[in-house]
Amino acid sequence: METLDAGTAGRPRGRKQARRGRPARAAPLTMGVVEAGKKYLGLGKHASYRAAQRGEIPTIKVGSIMRVPVAAMERLLDRQRSTLENA
Repeated sequence: METLDAGTAGRPRGRKQARRGRPARAAPLTMGVVEAGKKYLGLGKHASYRAAQRGEIPTIKVGSIMRVPVAAMERLLDRQRSTLENA
């Protein structure tokens, strides 16, 4: 039988135990323009927005916010890679 300290009774003991039973977080479906520009292309804030404005980064608008669909960005990069490999 396990005994608990009165001060910790009923509380999880650390992060591992607190996260048990929770499903792992799924990959995001969209990300911000600046985050996508930096992660996938190594761009800064202004260059990311300019690339999105030119259509070089795929975007969708949610209200006044531009978001980058992760799947579309990865498909774009895959097409670019295959074009370079076949050239």
